[in-house]
Amino acid sequence: MNALGVGSWELGCAIYVAGVVWGLLKIDAGGATRIALALLWPLGPIAFAVTITILLAASLIAFPLWGAAVASAAAVVWWFWFL
Repeated sequence: MNALGVGSWELGCAIYVAGVVWGLLKIDAGGATRIALALLWPLGPIAFAVTITILLAASLIAFPLWGAAVASAAAVVWWFWFL
């Protein structure tokens, strides 16, 4: 809880919803386009997460030393976590 008496999840959702409402009010489009935008709005953060994941995976191949370090760290974590 923060000073406003709301948790970070509630605050994040409130900011997200405010952005949706602001975008729907300011868009220069017809009613069907506004409804489509409102329905597809949650795909933005999902697309961002997928893009970042793909870029991180590609960096493991593009930079072999970084990939080896990540693989080593994953092996150590797996070793201590599961064994």
